[in-house]
Amino acid sequence: MTNGSQEPIVGIDLGTTYSVVARLDEHGHPATLVNAEGDRLTPSVVLFDGDDVVVGKEAMKAMTTEAERVAECSKRDVGHRVFHKVFDGKQYPPEVIEAWILDKLRRDAETQVGPFEKVVITVPAYFDEVRRKATQDAGYMAGFQVLDIINEPTAAAVAFGFQQGFLNTEGSTDEPRRILVYDLGGGTFDVTIMEIRGSEFIALATDGDVQLGGYDWDQRLVDLVAETFIREHYIDPREDPNTAGRLWRECEDAKRTLSARSKASVACDYKGFSSRVEITRQQYEEATQDLLDRTRFTAVQTMRAAGLEWSEIDRVLLVGGSTRMPMVRRMLAELSGKEPDASVAADEAVAHGAALRTGLVLAKQRGERAGFRIWNVNSHSLGVVGTDPQTQRKRNGIIVPRNTPLPVTARRVFKTSKPNQRSILVQIVEGESPAAEECSQIGRCSVRDLPRDLPPQTPVEVLFHYKPDGRLKVRVHVPNTEREVETEILRENSLPKEHLDGWRKYICGREPSDYR
Repeated sequence: MTNGSQEPIVGIDLGTTYSVVARLDEHGHPATLVNAEGDRLTPSVVLFDGDDVVVGKEAMKAMTTEAERVAECSKRDVGHRVFHKVFDGKQYPPEVIEAWILDKLRRDAETQVGPFEKVVITVPAYFDEVRRKATQDAGYMAGFQVLDIINEPTAAAVAFGFQQGFLNTEGSTDEPRRILVYDLGGGTFDVTIMEIRGSEFIALATDGDVQLGGYDWDQRLVDLVAETFIREHYIDPREDPNTAGRLWRECEDAKRTLSARSKASVACDYKGFSSRVEITRQQYEEATQDLLDRTRFTAVQTMRAAGLEWSEIDRVLLVGGSTRMPMVRRMLAELSGKEPDASVAADEAVAHGAALRTGLVLAKQRGERAGFRIWNVNSHSLGVVGTDPQTQRKRNGIIVPRNTPLPVTARRVFKTSKPNQRSILVQIVEGESPAAEECSQIGRCSVRDLPRDLPPQTPVEVLFHYKPDGRLKVRVHVPNTEREVETEILRENSLPKEHLDGWRKYICGREPSDYR
């Protein structure tokens, strides 16, 4: 698993609040690369300062003085057409903001390992196909060749397996170990149940929430302090972006204090008024209990989807900085009946797993036997919108149910509804509901120029090929005709190729490569 190639390959944990870069050292061990500031974690924050774009610690500091120029938590907006804030009259796609973060990570890493292009990037297990494609696009715009996308809980499980010696011939065993990975990061939440069987990592079930993370716990603290300030001074400090930014920074520190102590105090100054608000751990936990309950419900649902009892789980593995909160560990201990395992580095395990994944890529390139294998499942059901012939309502015809092992090729036959139909539009959706309007449309493709006089009820075969990285290819075939289309789907909100190339040159100064 050592890197014998001239050009290194690195693993990147592109986080909502912090990002981490790691690579394999000469012994095949994952090692975190520090950034230009000497830190292992880089804040995933971007400051638009006139013509300059500043990323990281300095951008985070600017939240207290130039909040309206700062983009934070852009990962939560990935999949949308534009980021939710406007900067100097300009709106940016969230993957462009992600690309600036990745560019900073690349430039800092190159000072230690030399120039490189090839990377493995992690994403939340619950990211849908559109968000995965947007993440790959961000990597491309940052000057990377994204070799693979790996789920964050899976990466953490691989890092754990390496730490336990399961990836070595001596440490490997055929006795299966089942691990529940509870990954509560800064902005997203995942639960994945993995089975480690020898050197194989097999995902059994996954679930999550891409709008839940430590940031939400921070905001509850902000609200607690603001409500006290309002009662004392009759004004709301959250109405000013810079004051709100300072208060958020104070509350983020207080959250960490409350993980170690039973109380913390938060200073707040606004319009000449000031308060120092004391928050107890009990108050904080009561104010955030509903957030914790959401994670508990997801863990229970994932166990049910895997068909397992808690007695069949060998370890509950904690990943993500927000798992340091005592309320999280207490809840999981009560739920599972076992003490949660915090043996992996909560902030770095995901990047280390991505670095270990690069070892598989290198082994494949050299024609060598891989040291371990990863088998994932899909986090959302994939289907096609069809019309119910009886009710005439739009329905979700599921082709790949959620938690199906990947890769998978699946097909389903639909039928045309009109005589002389000259084209077929295939709308691909994600979701569990049979009602199409309750699912998310992720893309579409079409078959055109069908033969004339095509009778109604003509069969249309739709085939999905869903790859291990969660990317989807679609083939639509009309039997007894020469018409078919095979393509990666035309995604909603995706940037066209010429825009990606333009942003790539603007952000990192690199011309489009032949590999894309």
